[in-house]
Amino acid sequence: MTIKISDEERVDDLGRMGYRIIQNKGKFCFGMDAVLLSWFAKTVEGDRILDMGTGTGIIPLLMKARAEEKKIACHFTGLEIQEEMAEMAKRTICLNDLSKDITIIKGDIKEASQIFGKTSFSVVTSNPPYMPGNHGLKNPNEAKAISRHEVLCCLEDVVEQAAAVLQQGGRFYMVHRPFRLIEIVSALRSNRLEPKRIQFVHPFLNKEANMVLIEAVRGGGAMVKIEEPLIVYERQGVYTQKILDIYGK
Repeated sequence: MTIKISDEERVDDLGRMGYRIIQNKGKFCFGMDAVLLSWFAKTVEGDRILDMGTGTGIIPLLMKARAEEKKIACHFTGLEIQEEMAEMAKRTICLNDLSKDITIIKGDIKEASQIFGKTSFSVVTSNPPYMPGNHGLKNPNEAKAISRHEVLCCLEDVVEQAAAVLQQGGRFYMVHRPFRLIEIVSALRSNRLEPKRIQFVHPFLNKEANMVLIEAVRGGGAMVKIEEPLIVYERQGVYTQKILDIYGK
């Protein structure tokens, strides 16, 4: 089967299981946040995983690679509202011959429970827009603005729909910005998603965190573990060994 690649697109090697991804650098390319979330999220045999706001499908693809390395069989679904992104994700899945393992659906996060039905997944992941719609300068590029700012959905929408599609005891994994942590925890607990693990990501050892990884369990008990901080750089331009391990280097 021939996969069409346009002049504006490129095919990048992910360095895991030989998987590749189609990206358009003029629209939006995945970043470290997606890589870290796919590492932080845990899967077990038989899991049904939904990635909300999947973009070009990077998180299901990386999680599938990790599951494959551990000989874990599970199924992934990516939900994406932007037609161009969803179409690119579908071509990426075909490029890697993973159509039986990863399904891409074009649809709105706010309608996830209507699309899939309630309690239909054991795991939900999301790398949602970080910035409130009225905060900071929006990128004039629509695709990038939608990915970074709460233009089409907000934090409450993501959390509410994650809770709706998760089974009792199901796990929700999200990457976000630390400055919204109180708001995040409040939204999670309001929707019966109990935070269980929190890990802060720091660019350097002596710098404040610029990302936070969160695991919450639907109907879980009130006890949270703060994981050891994750440091990205040893020094300017040099990744720590932990980050290299996460990237499979």
